[in-house]
Amino acid sequence: MSILAALAAICTSITPPPADPEPPAASGVTSAGTEAMAQPAAPWTVLRVGGDLEAQTIFNNGVYTSGKARIDTPLPEGYPPPTPPGAIELKRYPIVRRAEFSSNGPADLGMNVAFWPLFKHIQRRDIEMTSPVEMDYRGLESGSTNGWTMSFLYRRVDQGPTGKDGLVTVQDAPPITVVAIGMTAPYATRNLTDGLNELNTWLASQTAWERAGDPRAMHYNGPEVRPQNRWMEVQIPVRLRTPVTLLAEDRPETKSVAPAPL
Repeated sequence: MSILAALAAICTSITPPPADPEPPAASGVTSAGTEAMAQPAAPWTVLRVGGDLEAQTIFNNGVYTSGKARIDTPLPEGYPPPTPPGAIELKRYPIVRRAEFSSNGPADLGMNVAFWPLFKHIQRRDIEMTSPVEMDYRGLESGSTNGWTMSFLYRRVDQGPTGKDGLVTVQDAPPITVVAIGMTAPYATRNLTDGLNELNTWLASQTAWERAGDPRAMHYNGPEVRPQNRWMEVQIPVRLRTPVTLLAEDRPETKSVAPAPL
């Protein structure tokens, strides 16, 4: 069975836990040109820094929507809302407990192999399915993927023990800051290219942030969603180039965003 068929079975057999009563908060910059990316700075979770500055993610009754894109599976606690298609955002992610399957070779074929050990793991431990499924890539942009990790995310970091469980490793991924672009596209490695190009162009256009790791993708939907409407993000880990206050000319135009209530 393909990963798409398997995900379809999950979507019909697993009832997600109650959604958070409020969407994740985002705070920080309130107007373009305000300093929010130097240290110290006001706390923030999501900053709109490029792409479609007006695109919105709407949160209503536990469901995220943006145009035709839709997510009705809960995110891990503390996760920022999904980036709307066409927008580029800086995002801070908290620590998250992940069930991981790592391997080498073609990632698209590997996802089919990784799915079943991960699915059986969360079944055994009575862990509800969350969104997104995360894919971390090693060496993707060099032309030959050196490896990848597919992860199912726990809802909370206090669920169950960490460690090995057969082919699956459960561990807590540390907090991370990324630059992300929202997309709607079929889930395939080849569709990451356009997103990575946009993110690399943004990184080259400013001097405040620098790349800090290999790219990853966030896949928010199962196969019940038409391929062209599947919500995903392409992300690159980033860090500030300097911890001191940035000069005015180094401040990229930003906009603090949060999912809009319906």
